[in-house]
Parts: sequence; C-alpha cells; structure tokens
Amino acid sequence: MNLNLLMLSLFLKEIRSFLSSLIGYIAIVVFLLAIGFFMWIVKGDQNVLDNGFASLDTLFAIGPWIFLFLIPAITMRSLADEKKSGTIELLLTRPLTDLQIVLAKYAAGFILVLFSLIPTLIYFYSIWQLGAKPGNIDTGGTWGSYIGLLFLGSSFVSIGIFASSLTDSQIISFILAFAFCFLCYTGFEQLSSLDLFGRADTFIESLGINYHYNSMSRGVLDTRDMIYFLSINALFILLTKVRLQSRKW
Repeated sequence: MNLNLLMLSLFLKEIRSFLSSLIGYIAIVVFLLAIGFFMWIVKGDQNVLDNGFASLDTLFAIGPWIFLFLIPAITMRSLADEKKSGTIELLLTRPLTDLQIVLAKYAAGFILVLFSLIPTLIYFYSIWQLGAKPGNIDTGGTWGSYIGLLFLGSSFVSIGIFASSLTDSQIISFILAFAFCFLCYTGFEQLSSLDLFGRADTFIESLGINYHYNSMSRGVLDTRDMIYFLSINALFILLTKVRLQSRKW
C-alpha cells in the first residue's frame, strides 16, 4: 500500500478515535463555553459588553490558558492508548517510519484544534455586528491573532504527543502534557522575572512560548516568531520519534 495512504489511514483513525469519544466533544464544548463565559458573562475588562471595544482580545488572552487543558485532552490518547492496548507494536511493524507515525498523529491533533477554533467565528460575527457601525473591527489584526493562536496550539499538540509517548496511562499523559505546556508557555517568563541572569533576562524570556505568542496576538506576523514555533514543533516531534525508536530495542 502507498505510504501516503497509510499515513492518511492513521490520520483518519486518530480523528475518528477522538470524535467517537464523549471526552472529545466535552473538551471542545467546554472550550467554547469557557471563552463565551469570559467574553459575555463575567464582569470586567474581558467582557466585550463592559469594555466597549469591538474586538476578540478576550479569546486571544484566555484561549492559551484553556488550550492548556483542551490540547492535553486531545493528545493524551495518541500514543499512551496504543501502548496500553498493545497496538503500538503492530503500529511499529507497519511500513511507516517512526517519523511518519508521529507526523500523522500530530496532524490529526492539529486538525482537531482547528475544529475547536472554527465555532469561535460565531463570536467574531457577533462582535462584527455589535460595533457602532457593523464591521467596525480590526479584521486584519484579528486574523493575525487567529494565526498566532493556531501556532501556539500546534506547539501544544507536539508537546502533548511527546508526553503521550512517555507513558501508557492517559491520565499521566494528560498531567505531563499540561505540565510541559505550562512550563513552556509561562515558565521562562517567570524565570526571567527573578532577575537572576542580568542582561540575559530578555533572552531567557524569549525562549518561552508566551513571549512569541504575545507578539503574534497583536496581529503582527513576524518571521522570527513563526520560526520559533516551527522549531518547537520540530523539537518535540523529533523527541517523540526518538522515544518511539527506543521501544524497538
């Protein structure tokens, strides 16, 4: 069978596995409800009706924190479940390289994150209509911020799949993915705030995901930020590949 078809088969299997699980739907619904809750119900600066500005800033401010829970829920089964059921050995005997297996699972996770963001366009349309004049919203900046959130989500997916490769327990996989994503997202920022590194504080902060996400969430697509996120993805995909290879010995 063509290798591309085998990768597609594995990709579709991952999508079906997630969508056939009640946990999958619950995770996505909770994500949408949480965003809506902060945007429309909770009083304060994050409330669109209270702050008086036609923008989706709340989505892009709260989204990463909800992704910290949503994406580990998406990726926790990817390899941990294969190990627990014993199908990982069968998977590794397929005429697919370890990298192709990891990429198929990564692509499935990324598409599921994309699926979770598509319904938020309802919020975009609502704010579009609520402006003093319909359409009075920074459309370019909003789409740029969406791209930034997708880049962040893709990095969390690669981290989550790596975490899933470390254990055969979905719960432990979820916890590890959450911890790794949290550390990569805000850990370097917190470390740089301790003033331990002198002039290197800014460099230490720039190693974290939050630094580059904040840059992109302003709607500015800087090549350096894109390269950073692609590097994070490549790093954890490579680490997952190495982890899979270690099971063959």
